[in-house]
Order: sequence, then structure tokens, then C-alpha cells
Amino acid sequence: MRALRQTSLNGPADLRLVTDAPTPSPGPGEVLIRVTAAGVNFADISQARGTFAHGPRPPYLAGLEAAGEVTATGDGVTGLAAGAHVVGTNVTGLGAFAGAMVLPAAAALPVPAGWSDEQALGLAVNHPTALAALRPLGGLTAGQTVLIHAAAGATGQAAVTMAKHYGATVIATASPEKHALLRAADHVLDARSADIAAEVLRLTGGAGADLVLESAAAPPSRRAWRRRSGSPAGSWSSAPPAATRRSPTGTWSTVTRSMSSASTSAS
Repeated sequence: MRALRQTSLNGPADLRLVTDAPTPSPGPGEVLIRVTAAGVNFADISQARGTFAHGPRPPYLAGLEAAGEVTATGDGVTGLAAGAHVVGTNVTGLGAFAGAMVLPAAAALPVPAGWSDEQALGLAVNHPTALAALRPLGGLTAGQTVLIHAAAGATGQAAVTMAKHYGATVIATASPEKHALLRAADHVLDARSADIAAEVLRLTGGAGADLVLESAAAPPSRRAWRRRSGSPAGSWSSAPPAATRRSPTGTWSTVTRSMSSASTSAS
């Protein structure tokens, strides 16, 4: 079958089209899908550069998120039959950028009725990531303010939409050419600005954001935010991405580092 093979750890430029990749077979608890659409996530870029924790070693068939039609099921699979359209990820087996891909049946989500396979991309990675960061981990509630970095990426856009749904005020950052994608946000800031912290404090009357979804900024940016927010005792995680929230006393604490698949764009 046709597939894209990652041949080095020098980045996605070293993806190569092959036409003789073997078609996989589903094992117990797995399904085989004919891939009709595939998502490109930040994790794919990280894997191609060797910076994804416990990531695959080249050569490997790339791509972790795909949607398509179930063509075969392995032993023990129930509730999924040939012809069903599903979307899912296979972080260990990969192979989304190919004609066929094996998915764990437990990770195969039905494509919602009326949706195309292309529209369903993001349901397996970006939207769950955004929801986890905002609610169970970030504890976002109506009336709070959330600062979303890299908001023009797939996870960022999902987070903006969800935060508005839950009644939050959204301050988004992105590079200027992507601001048109963020009309749903209450305020959009230039991600390249040297003083985002000051802008956030101005927009919030000096209070700062209640929750920060961090998926792009470098450590100096975090230190500047902490210093300018007046929270010297606050802390950021040592590596992005993370969700961070302000405690009632004004200090900052890391809530999670689980935003493992941030956006399809760095800002």
C-alpha cells in the first residue's frame, strides 16, 4: 500500500512516499480501517524530530490520527463492524498517513451522523486535550478568565470554543496573520509581543487570568509572566505544554502537563 515513511529524525521534510508498505492486519481488540482522512498534530512533528517522549525510531510509517471505514476486526471486538466509519489514534502503531491503519477498538470513536470523516478529525486528539485542560484539570467555571496560548492551532481553537461554551472570558494569543481564526475569543493578542503579561493584566484590571493553557511559550516568557503578575511564589512546569491556574492567594501552580498534542501550529 501507499504510505508516508519517516526516514530520519531531521523533521517532516524527510517523509518519503513508499508504495510497497505491507497492509497491516488487526490483532485481538483491534480494527483495520481504510484511511480516508488523517490529522497532522504537533505530536507528529515532535516524533519526526525525535523530541516526543518514547517516540518511534525511524524508519516508521508516520501519522497517529486517522478516520476511515472499518474493513476488518480482530478477535474480541464487539460493537464495530465492517462499513462503520470511525476516528481514532494509534500512538504506538502509527500509520495514519497510509492507505490502511490499525486502531485499538477501544480508541475508535464513531464518526457522528452527518459528519464527514474529515470533519471528525480532532475528536480523538485536539478536543479531548482541550476539554481535559479546561475542566477536570483546570477547573474552569463561568465568569473566569482563561489565557490560551497558540490559540490558532487545532487544540487552541477547540479550547477557545469550549471556554466560551462554559461561560469564560477568553484571551487568546496567536501570530497576527492567524487572528481571523479567533473571532470567538473576547481578546486576541499578538503572540510575538514582548509583553503579553502586561496586556493580560490591563485587560483584567490587574487581576490576571484564572487559568492559562500553555503550549508554546519558552521559559523566559513564563518567568516574565510570573514576575509581572506579582506572584513570585508561583511556578510553571519545566516543559510545555501545561495548564496553569491562579490560586485564591494569587500564586500560580501547574495543573497538568498532559496537553501532549497541542496545536497544528506553534502560534
